[in-house]
Amino acid sequence: MVLKPVKSELGFTLLWTVTTFSGFLLSLLFVEIGEKADVGILQAAIGSSAIALPQSFLLRQRIFSKMWVLSTVFGWIVITAISVGAMGWIVSTSQFLPFRVVYGSVYAAIGGFVIGFFQWLAICPSVPSAWRWIFISSLSWAIAIPVGSVIGMLLYRLSRVFLGEIVGLAITWLLVAIITGINADKIFR
Repeated sequence: MVLKPVKSELGFTLLWTVTTFSGFLLSLLFVEIGEKADVGILQAAIGSSAIALPQSFLLRQRIFSKMWVLSTVFGWIVITAISVGAMGWIVSTSQFLPFRVVYGSVYAAIGGFVIGFFQWLAICPSVPSAWRWIFISSLSWAIAIPVGSVIGMLLYRLSRVFLGEIVGLAITWLLVAIITGINADKIFR
């Protein structure tokens, strides 16, 4: 029996989701989840490398994958430096639900836009409609951060264990992986 490469939309989306989420889990070995002030530029660079490197293997036949890694890392460094924060590893200190939703959506949209912009720089030479990636990234984070943050807050309130907030971040990364995976397949095809 010969295994053929997965070429279907569902296959790529599933691989992208597993790769991105696994990269997030790997990043937890190097990045401590904390509040905005706790996660610095070095942690953002290391964490984003843990995610971008496995993603680059999926993209290596479609784009110059080293640029993907560099642009992703640089995007995370920029959002951390401009005080948007390394949003994939930051837990909100607020327990006020509307604040988490509104604040999370706005900052995540900005952060996703910046990350998407830098990733666009890596994909634009090879992909005609690469500009769409900027908005996909922004939208995926704007959806995922509030959802994950609210779930994390509720789990924390129920359990009084910080692990609830970490589960919320994991849900955030899972949502980002699914949304970007569905759209990456369409853009990079």
